[in-house]
Amino acid sequence: MGSAFTFFKFPSNSQNVFAKIIRGEIPADKVYENEHALAFRDLHPKAPVHILVIPKGEYVNLLDFTENASAPEQSAFWDAIKSVSGDLSAYRCLSNTGAPYQEVFHFHMHIMADKCNK
Repeated sequence: MGSAFTFFKFPSNSQNVFAKIIRGEIPADKVYENEHALAFRDLHPKAPVHILVIPKGEYVNLLDFTENASAPEQSAFWDAIKSVSGDLSAYRCLSNTGAPYQEVFHFHMHIMADKCNK
């Protein structure tokens, strides 16, 4: 019997909007970047502070990422989360999996807050 991940596996492709942002084909308001992760402001924010953090590798959702990303990729992703949330005293961290909740099938984490402490 496979892991829970196999039930939630959706196709990912190199033409989704996040893949194009990673390659620089679509502009983004970047707030953080390292070797394996990128963070940028959401184009359609649901809160005054709304940042998306994505791994640069092709992972569909959180389960795919945690099961298949290398240790350096995972560490860099969580470092990005820590960096972009560092000036926030309170925030929400959200990741959707599967339709209809997940709009882009490239793993991403939403960091949302009412205000920044800076």
